[in-house]
Amino acid sequence: MSVQRARTNFLGNPEADVSKSVAGWGWRNRSINVNHYANKKSAAESMLDIALLMANASQLKAVIEQGPSFAFFVPLIVLISVSLVLQVAVGVLLIFLVKYDLNNPAKHAKLDFLNNLATGLVFIIVVVNIFITAFGVQKPSVDISAQQ
Repeated sequence: MSVQRARTNFLGNPEADVSKSVAGWGWRNRSINVNHYANKKSAAESMLDIALLMANASQLKAVIEQGPSFAFFVPLIVLISVSLVLQVAVGVLLIFLVKYDLNNPAKHAKLDFLNNLATGLVFIIVVVNIFITAFGVQKPSVDISAQQ
């Protein structure tokens, strides 16, 4: 099959077998396993969630080190705590998403709901973290002259 014919079939012909190998495209001789793809996607999301979780834990530590005298102490503690709780919830949700088999049509409605819920929670986490950044978490400055 020529590359041009494969491109035409892939984009325009629903009857085309896109699982056939096409030279230069790196396609394999098998169809895509949707379940495997979704599991990889969920694993990548989980890794990003862990990175953000660690960043928020570091921010929480910096705010606590600043102490209650910091102007935005309470709002930052609340926002970071909300972000951490939501991130744990998304992590648990992603674990449930990975456990379900996407190839089972009976589970599609439930998986769609859980996926939409995870997406909504991630959006809320992003908005909360924008506010955390806006309030400005700074590491406490150490006065060198006071230490000597």
